[in-house]
Amino acid sequence: MVECLIVGVGGFIGAVCRYLLGQIPLQNNCPFPLKTFFINILGAFVIGIIAASALKNHSISPRTVLFLKVGICGGFTTFSSFALETGELLKSGNIGMGFLYAVLSVVAGILAVFAGEMIISCRS
Repeated sequence: MVECLIVGVGGFIGAVCRYLLGQIPLQNNCPFPLKTFFINILGAFVIGIIAASALKNHSISPRTVLFLKVGICGGFTTFSSFALETGELLKSGNIGMGFLYAVLSVVAGILAVFAGEMIISCRS
């Protein structure tokens, strides 16, 4: 039960941070969902740092890792928004932009995780 509360508090923090970043005004006339893309890539980068830090430093408690990875990062990143925006781009006829967004999000997200892990592994 404690783990559920830990995830819930972290999720609250992550969701609020995601909401606040989403409120940053951008002059974006392009249909590419830049804010969601940035939030997802930032979240992937941070979760890479957390995962690598937890593997490298065994003194980090499992509950702290749960709070950071599942709670904060899970509440912060926006896969459901990504899926909705991709679907909207495809339905509106922006097929190329929809596929570009989907492919870039997946590839950049994976690269961001690797980058986060590399930062921690290089600090040995």
